[in-house]
Order: sequence, then structure tokens, then C-alpha cells
Amino acid sequence: MDFDKEKIVEALRPINMPGTSQDLVTMGGVRKVEVDGRRIHIEAVVFTPALNMRRKVENQIKYLVEKLYPEAEVSAAVGSEKPQDDPIAPIETSISRVRHIIAIASGKGGVGKSTVAANLAVALAQAGYRVGLVDADIYGPSMPIMFDVEGAMPTAVEQDGKDMMTPIEAYGIKLQSIGFFARPDQAMAWRGAMATKALQQMVFETQWGELDYLLIDMPPGTGDVHLTLTGSLPLTGAIIVTTPQNVALNDARRGIELFLNKNIHVPIVGLIENMAYFTPAELPQNRYYIFGRSGGKALAADYKIPFLGEIPLVQSIREASDAGRPVALDGETPMGRAFSDIAAKVVEFASREA
Repeated sequence: MDFDKEKIVEALRPINMPGTSQDLVTMGGVRKVEVDGRRIHIEAVVFTPALNMRRKVENQIKYLVEKLYPEAEVSAAVGSEKPQDDPIAPIETSISRVRHIIAIASGKGGVGKSTVAANLAVALAQAGYRVGLVDADIYGPSMPIMFDVEGAMPTAVEQDGKDMMTPIEAYGIKLQSIGFFARPDQAMAWRGAMATKALQQMVFETQWGELDYLLIDMPPGTGDVHLTLTGSLPLTGAIIVTTPQNVALNDARRGIELFLNKNIHVPIVGLIENMAYFTPAELPQNRYYIFGRSGGKALAADYKIPFLGEIPLVQSIREASDAGRPVALDGETPMGRAFSDIAAKVVEFASREA
């Protein structure tokens, strides 16, 4: 049968141009469609040098074209190009000057993912890096509490004729959260499309400026928000947070599989085991493995991904989060050192991926 080139191009519209909220076709990223008998070859460009993003777009192209024409032999080649060299050049986005974007994810809620994200952001800032943090947990935003900025409201500014938002700053970290725009008792009764649209606005309409790291505190699970973020952001990598018990580990596996999926292809920075053991304040040398022992370490070994460290279940972490003063602010405490060690491993990973 004859393959229709126009239909092939239209089939590629679900693919986001990395670093933007627009699709690959609209941004002029599809450069050539060749048809030779049963063979279809597509050449495209993305406006980022990140190899993982190029591979991801290649896989997405092949998947969509094979879905359109199952009988075809499909190949794709995706290169990188600076926006200013492109005839249909995109405007500079709010993340153009962000060096590394790291997703903090978990397969389920209740494992302390947001606490880990907040303290990792603080630990990176304490080490001298410029850090931003997006509270992408649309239905359960917690960063305003954890950073003691409840009631704060980002201000609107105009940049290049476009309305942008200035992030809230706390402890040297630039913050953006849906919690800044809703009452604490307000339920976010949004369908998936509304949630993903709100998230894209928070990321791409916030004036981040120069950042070394932008951390994305993902919602639990593997739904629409995850697919939107992995499709539109040039993620450097993802961190998986779990607790040691089997229920959490099974869900963490799903989170790992999501990022390793060939159509998503986001490198795994590593796995963090939170609430690894309980240590009473009056018995600081004692460890009680109330949720099981070393489950996260074993899961990391199964997938051959780095194990970034253990975070114990201690009262001071909960108290610090509720008080809006993350424990990582004091780098001399055991908890502060634990997050500093994890931050150092994240920096080492990012330097290899640069």
C-alpha cells in the first residue's frame, strides 16, 4: 500500500518538543519523511543536546508511525539543533537557563517523597547550587507548609510581552506550587487535562532564571501528569523514593518501569529508601526495622540502579517539616549529613549526564 506522508506527519503531533509545551510538528522539528516501498524513515531535530531526549523522541516517532501503519518498517533519526539556527525558532522558554531537571517520584503516596524532595533541594542549595523546586503534586501540594510560606502569592511580571510568574523564595530556593493559588482546605477537583494544563503553566510560565537544578516533586502513581512532564521536559534523570515494605516496593517497581519505558527513556539517578528504620530520640544508637529491612537496596540491585541512601524514621524530620524548616538546613546533624550525601551523588550523576 502507499503510505501518506501528510498522515505520517500528523501522527507525530502528540510528541512534545522537549523544553516547550508545544508539539514537535508545530515547532518545525520534523525535517524529512522518506517512503521507499514498505520502509518509512523520519528525520527530526530537538532543541536540546541531551542524548536521552533524542532517543526518547526517536522511540516515540517509531511507536506512533508503527501504530498508524503496522505493516511498515519504520526508522527514525533525531539530531539536536540550537533554536537560533532553526527557520522556525522557538522563543526562549522559562527553563532555557536550567542546567539539570530532576524528577522525584514514587509509585504510591505516603512514602515521604515530598519530604525527600524538599530536603534534597535544601541540601543542594546548602552546597552552593542555584535550586528551584516545583510542587507538581497537584492534588496534595505540601511545599508551602514545608517551607513556611503558606499564604505567599507569586507576583505577575511581563517578559517579552508575555505574562510570567515570579517564584516564591525560601532558604535560597525558588518555589512554585499550586498550593500558592488555593486555600488550604480547597479540594483540587480537576480532571486529568486540567491538572496537566495547570502543571505546564507552573513550569513554563514561571520566571526561573539561571538554575543549576530544578527539582520536580511528582504526584504519586504513573498517570497523566507523569506522561506530560516526561514528554515536555528535558529531564536529566529521575529519583525513586520508597519505603522498605513490599506494598511500597511493588509500586516503586511501576515507577521505575515508567521511566525505563522505551517511549519515555528517562535515566534513573537512583533509589532512596525512606523510613528505613526507626530510631528513638532517647536511644539514638538503636535501629528498629518496623517496615522491613533493606527492601529498597534489594530493589535497586534488581534493576542495577544506584542506591542513593537510607533515611530513618525519626521524629525530628516530621517536626521540622511541620514547622517549615527542613532538617537539611542543619548540615551538621545526622539527618543533614544524610541528605548532603544524597545531594553529592545527584551532583555526580548530573555531571556525567551533562
